[in-house]
Amino acid sequence: MEELLKLRQYIQEQNYDQALTLIDEMEEMSKEDKLNKIYSYAVILLLHLIKQAAEQRTTRSWEFSIYNATKEIKRVNKRRKSGGYYASEEELQEILTDAFDTAIKRAALEAFEGQYTEVELAAKIDSEQIQHQAMTLIQTD
Repeated sequence: MEELLKLRQYIQEQNYDQALTLIDEMEEMSKEDKLNKIYSYAVILLLHLIKQAAEQRTTRSWEFSIYNATKEIKRVNKRRKSGGYYASEEELQEILTDAFDTAIKRAALEAFEGQYTEVELAAKIDSEQIQHQAMTLIQTD
């Protein structure tokens, strides 16, 4: 809200350079917020894909979590009015790569009732294949 008041002030003062700079900052803050939300959903998506791969089974709950995380990533990433997306395919891949570490740590607590460390659990799965699966789910309409 403070930024909008400042923007109004810059426009009223006809200080358009400062107004444009502030708009750029606001756009960046908005994008960062969107990317943070995508990251959070990516952790959930990867967590359940890891558990499926490691345990070689699935549950309805896991399936729903995968569905919901994928749907939310798509929803958050879509620009409503201007069209397009906040995160490019390359940025989505970076997010998945970054989120994988958190997801494997969490999956180690949940999969096989927590009997494996993250390193042991990681040895049971193909991390690249899981990230590829996650990207495919995100890109599929």
